[in-house]
Amino acid sequence: MRERPNLLASHAEATEAGPVTSPMPGTVLVVKAELGQAVAAGAPLLVVEAMKMEHTVAAPVDGVVTELNVRAGQQVALDEPLALVTPEEGTI
Repeated sequence: MRERPNLLASHAEATEAGPVTSPMPGTVLVVKAELGQAVAAGAPLLVVEAMKMEHTVAAPVDGVVTELNVRAGQQVALDEPLALVTPEEGTI
């Protein structure tokens, strides 16, 4: 067993750079970001749905979407990497 953060707390509250992961197992409903897009911390990247509950996954830091590993309709697992937001040089 390991400790998990409260799912009600938004992943957007994280201030660390690194991969953006799925907060729950489910289906990607909408991909709002594009590869190469500049995003601000807290900007919605995609929406994951499970059992009629939708969770908007947001960018953890200001930066550029350098990886986008999912598409709408794709099944994802808990903590599966969904995207990578790379901070612009000098922002961390």
